[in-house]
Amino acid sequence: MAALRFHSCFLVLYAALLIQTRCHGHLCLPEKHVALFVFGDSLFDAGNNNYINTTSDYRSNVWPYGETFFKYPTGRFSDGRIIPDFIAEYAKLPLITPYLHPAYSQYTDGANFASAGAGALVGTHRGFVVDLQAQLSYFKNLIGLLRQKLGDADARALLGRALYLFSIGTNDYVAPFATNSSGLLSYSREEYVDMVIGNLTIVIKEIHKNGGRKFGFQSLPPVGSSPSRRALNNSAVTGEVTARVILHNKALSKVLVKLERQLKGFRYSMANMYNFLGERINHPSKYGLSRSFHSAHNVYLK
Repeated sequence: MAALRFHSCFLVLYAALLIQTRCHGHLCLPEKHVALFVFGDSLFDAGNNNYINTTSDYRSNVWPYGETFFKYPTGRFSDGRIIPDFIAEYAKLPLITPYLHPAYSQYTDGANFASAGAGALVGTHRGFVVDLQAQLSYFKNLIGLLRQKLGDADARALLGRALYLFSIGTNDYVAPFATNSSGLLSYSREEYVDMVIGNLTIVIKEIHKNGGRKFGFQSLPPVGSSPSRRALNNSAVTGEVTARVILHNKALSKVLVKLERQLKGFRYSMANMYNFLGERINHPSKYGLSRSFHSAHNVYLK
């Protein structure tokens, strides 16, 4: 029996030795620890808008948000978890904390910078959200904290292994029509899409410049099929928004292919959210959903 206990203890010790760690003061991380950095809008916002001076339109800190998993509203525009939560779980990470949370301290696991209502353009819902450029600024601040905690070399290694998730652009196309912005609507479809894609590209290149290599994107969803668009019953506006979203998705695909050639080590994956949600909205029973899916979920509108 003693020999068996010794053998078991030896195996546990051996397994522990195989998981190499790097320690910095009281902080020890597995050698291949992967962080998750999240940028975007309401599809990815884990609660940042709870901590900015905005209106209730851009917050989801009320019931019944969160009812199916957290049992209370967390600031996520969902009745439960959001996409980054599932990715974090798959990567064996804790839920990624909103960067603006007062108690945020999980520097080495990553951070969620997303803000409901945000766009790639600074002017989209200006003053009510954290736009993509501001999210990039927060990320750069976090890099400074990582360097303090880990040192330059290990911070650079962590940033290089990390995954960078994006969900951004929908609000850039919906907001001008919702607010009758004559300035933004004076651009042609192509010019406007170029501005949105251009701003996103700048952020991607900055993250790459600071060590980012692995990126995840999703195409914009079928905004014209959303409950709020249908309720407006304005086919002309819906058609124009849809046309711009489709053009954006095509342009983003082309830009990512180009960046893969231009940027050293740049790797990406893109999920086709347009088809994914469109199928479920238009054919709910095919996926085990009731028609209430049409009216109960509008999480990708902000």
